[in-house]
Amino acid sequence: MLIRRLWQWFDERLGASRFARHSLNKVFPDQWSFMLGEVALYCFVILVLTGIYLTFFFSASSREVVYHGNYHPLNGVRMSEAYESTIRISFDVRAGLVMRQIHHWAANLFIAAIVAHLCRIFFTGAFRKPREINWIIGVTLLLLAIVNGFAGYSLPDDLLSGTGLRIAYSIALSIPVIGTWIAFLTFGGKFPATDIIGRLFVIHILLVPLAIMALLGAHLGVLWRQKHTQFPGRGRREDNVVGSRLWPTYATKSVGLFAIILGVLSALGGLMQINPVWLYGPFRAPAVTTAAQPDWYMGWIEGALRITPPFYVHLGRYDVPELFWPAVAVPGVTFLLLYMWPFIEARFTRDHEAHHVLDNPSDRPVRTAIGVGVLTFYIVLLFAGGDDIIAEVMGVPIYTVVNALRVLVIVLPIATALFTWKLCRDIRASGHVEAAEERVEPPIGPFQLPAEEELEREPEPVTRTGGFSGGGDPDTSGH
Repeated sequence: MLIRRLWQWFDERLGASRFARHSLNKVFPDQWSFMLGEVALYCFVILVLTGIYLTFFFSASSREVVYHGNYHPLNGVRMSEAYESTIRISFDVRAGLVMRQIHHWAANLFIAAIVAHLCRIFFTGAFRKPREINWIIGVTLLLLAIVNGFAGYSLPDDLLSGTGLRIAYSIALSIPVIGTWIAFLTFGGKFPATDIIGRLFVIHILLVPLAIMALLGAHLGVLWRQKHTQFPGRGRREDNVVGSRLWPTYATKSVGLFAIILGVLSALGGLMQINPVWLYGPFRAPAVTTAAQPDWYMGWIEGALRITPPFYVHLGRYDVPELFWPAVAVPGVTFLLLYMWPFIEARFTRDHEAHHVLDNPSDRPVRTAIGVGVLTFYIVLLFAGGDDIIAEVMGVPIYTVVNALRVLVIVLPIATALFTWKLCRDIRASGHVEAAEERVEPPIGPFQLPAEEELEREPEPVTRTGGFSGGGDPDTSGH
């Protein structure tokens, strides 16, 4: 009784029950590709939970100690406290290794889900007016995720991560005019500097995660304020949304998806080895690992570094080193074009109308061809990041592989873009693509689902269209 009276007191002042009814009746489309964003969200939740556990045992210090623990091959070896604590997490802390590996797998899947989500948005035109803000937020989330991933796998201070930090230091130095200042301010001195581990730790567990949380909140807030996009089909219009209510259908599926992601990442963490830092050994400045590649989301930058010809430029008193073009210019142009794409397309197509129904990729041959060509370019760069492994496996000289990749990185994107453009044109000309208004999504369940704008009123009774085995098309009549 007390709880009920307390709830009524708040409800009379805040209107919470009306807001709750409206929120629970919000409609979300039923299409698997819309779940990619949720995969990224749930990976981030798992990253936060496992990261909190690891934080209790990790020491972000470059102070040298001597290891004495359960991993006997490293007993008596001098190393940094950061590396020593990572080895202890892996072999001495209960559930430490599985938590480390779940965390690492979740980071890889988190960025992969963001990339896949952005690709779905790009190829279906979901970035168009009025959703340019959410596109910009999504691109920023991708950038922050890459930065945080690099900071995370640099923390153990093993030989592989140390090699990555050496490359990052050199890239910072290659920036004209301000490069030296950036490198020294970031690393705290000349490489190898002792301050970088502690600074990366603060960036990795505090600054970037808080920024990601804020952007995720903004992303969901904008999504909630704007009605969801949907694929074309019968009953789907620019002014409605056909799908499942948030409660209970969509919420149940979403919770199930979280359970699946948690189960898969737990299985990977327990069964699939990733980043075995004890095999690399502690970082030593004179040493460099062989056959070393970063995680996949940094592999395209590594590949650009490996296959870009040396191009040194003198600009008066300043020099632009070879590293600047593949490691600064290419990523800079990449993210600049990503940020600007909604406005570039709107300008060239002169389409400034609001869109809530998505495109089929084959209906937009130019956009689809550009997207496929660009993806091919970065996939080739990703493979170039392992040119030494390719040369070893194929038994050919490394310079042969590098020269082949230099040709492929130019020819293959153009070829795939032209092929995609022709394929989309042929699909449209063949007449095999049904008209948008004739395409029908598979039935979601036994109920007709009202349009979202009609759910903003008091919910009306939902009419059943068939037996409990399902059947019937989603209805947008509101009855």
